[in-house]
Amino acid sequence: MNTNWDRREFLKKTSLATVAALAAASPMAGLISCDSKKITSTADTVILLWMAGGMAHTETFDPKKFTPFEKGMESNSVLSTFKAVPTILDGINFSEGLDSIGNVMNRGTLIRSYVAADLGHILHSRHQYHWHTCYEPPQSVSAPHLGAWIAKELGPLNPVIPAFIDIGQRFTVGEGEELKAFHTAGFLGNEYGPFMIPDPSSGLESVRPPVGMSVKRFESRNKLYHDLISQRPHGEFGSDYQKESLKRSMEQAYILLNSPEAKAFDLSQEPKEIYDKYNTGRFGLGCLMARRLTEQGARFISVTTEYEPFKGWDTHENGNTRLKDMKKQIDGPIAQLILDLERTGKLDRTLVILASEFSRDMMVEGRPGLKVLEQVDQPNVIQEMKHYGMHRHFTDGCSVLMFGGGVKKGNVYGKTADERPCKTIEKPIKIDQIHQTIYHALGIDPETNYIIEERPFYTTPDGKGKAELELLG
Repeated sequence: MNTNWDRREFLKKTSLATVAALAAASPMAGLISCDSKKITSTADTVILLWMAGGMAHTETFDPKKFTPFEKGMESNSVLSTFKAVPTILDGINFSEGLDSIGNVMNRGTLIRSYVAADLGHILHSRHQYHWHTCYEPPQSVSAPHLGAWIAKELGPLNPVIPAFIDIGQRFTVGEGEELKAFHTAGFLGNEYGPFMIPDPSSGLESVRPPVGMSVKRFESRNKLYHDLISQRPHGEFGSDYQKESLKRSMEQAYILLNSPEAKAFDLSQEPKEIYDKYNTGRFGLGCLMARRLTEQGARFISVTTEYEPFKGWDTHENGNTRLKDMKKQIDGPIAQLILDLERTGKLDRTLVILASEFSRDMMVEGRPGLKVLEQVDQPNVIQEMKHYGMHRHFTDGCSVLMFGGGVKKGNVYGKTADERPCKTIEKPIKIDQIHQTIYHALGIDPETNYIIEERPFYTTPDGKGKAELELLG
């Protein structure tokens, strides 16, 4: 593995893959095994709650021995910088500040043994690409996002509501171009790509014409754009398949513009007492919008704390201080989302997943036995509060939560060591298993694939991923 991988190379190669995908011929029908058995679905909708930036497992859902800050303490002695607090599950603790989520864990499963891939020099955008597509970058074609596969295979629950919606991620922040590389349907076509809502507090603006443009003018421009795409020579703007997919995506956006369902994007319609429960910032309001869109028939919704280098969960310093704020942003809204979905009867058929690209540790960069170039200057002796926290990237033990949609209730899967390195020691689970478990819950055949560049491209690499049925009820 090349450890000198950089952002420029990642962007260059994934951009070339996108161009190649647009020029590709129409994907052929999936080559489903003749003896494959129909899977009975337990979920209709997926909500992915994305903790962008690397959420430390020992500081959140898998706490270890707590060591309070003391000037002159040894870094290697610190495993958790927060106290452990009990959850509703006997003998299972969470890190202080996540009490509300802990109180709804009888509705779901806690995975403590997710193992991220070895991708060489650790780069957030590379690991996020891998998590969301299940493919290691670069690829010769643009790999579809998990949400795009679901949109393609199952279609919309409500033809007016986009099947794949992404809430909270802007591309105007650092590494914006790299993030675009996996926010795509790739060779599946534009119609299955994400409907982006950068800020849920102004979500209604996403389904309206640009400010200052009348509906009539918007309709005129939409027609001109449609005609332009239709009249271009074969191969220009991509294959005929891709052009038709682009036109269908434009038509879907136009239908939404004129539909009463567009009100689902307007959070001002929500009663103040409910709005306030979710209003911890953009992520909290994103959870509220996800609930509203689920009620209107959305198929796949991603809500992110947003990846921006050195912000949010990307704690290269001041880890303890920063995580106090991150926990305030997510704890109440996530618990409220689960309770609201349960109250309306939606939780049984809605699979809610909380995940991050990898974990963090104070001392280990990468994983034991496979350390990579250290990116954080962590002193052996802590003299300042800014060094008190998990600041290095750790890939050998991460936490994932799952609720609803057929997931086993009150379940704990896997285990990490109680001493450094706090690596996975029981039931390791990798991304292809996570994806196939999601597909299984939705009733999508594990052998689903399309012929691209004269070879089958599966939902998980080579079609070898297996669902972990122990996670499902």
